[in-house]
Amino acid sequence: MSTRCSPRNSGRAGSSRTCHDRAVDRPSPRPGPDREHPAEPRGRAHRSVVAAEATASGAFDIEVVDLAEIDLPMLAQPGHPSARDYRMACTRAFSEVTDRAAAYVFVMPEYNHSYTAALKNALDDLFWEGHGKPVILVSYGGVAAGARAAMALEPVLVALQLHVVGFVPIPLIDQLLHPHDGRRVFRPTEPIEHGLTAAVDALHRALQPERAARST
Repeated sequence: MSTRCSPRNSGRAGSSRTCHDRAVDRPSPRPGPDREHPAEPRGRAHRSVVAAEATASGAFDIEVVDLAEIDLPMLAQPGHPSARDYRMACTRAFSEVTDRAAAYVFVMPEYNHSYTAALKNALDDLFWEGHGKPVILVSYGGVAAGARAAMALEPVLVALQLHVVGFVPIPLIDQLLHPHDGRRVFRPTEPIEHGLTAAVDALHRALQPERAARST
């Protein structure tokens, strides 16, 4: 799953222009293990909290990008992504939404001490779209809080020239999901809330040089 958020920024003095920077979070497309909610992706509840935190900062516009909905086929795109000659409509749509983002938030689970195949496939489908842009990693899992997935992902992000500016680990995720009106609601602890606030602030700061350049 994926979310795009856009820091709000005014242009040069006296201008009413608004610059939109965007971010994406990418949870897992796998449905959760709770049999009462078999169709609800496990990351959806925490994704909404991350999006709400970015919105509450007043600095971002949010757009959600769900890998389960984009449904990129595994290794199906012909040609190298650096050519940006995308033959499949789903890849072109994913390229557009990623390209117009100025920043990203990846919300991701840990599977078998690493990140998901769906996330790797999505990253491998593109090349230029994320170059030089900041990213926050929000990982979740058991006791390890998805930290091993985040560590495994970092070399891939370095190769794509994405810059990690914040990391928010969420441990024991099942204990933080509570039933409410037929759905599971993510209720973060105070340390997690503080971590999200700090990460969103770091993302905002990382975008300041680019926003200053656009206003000149």
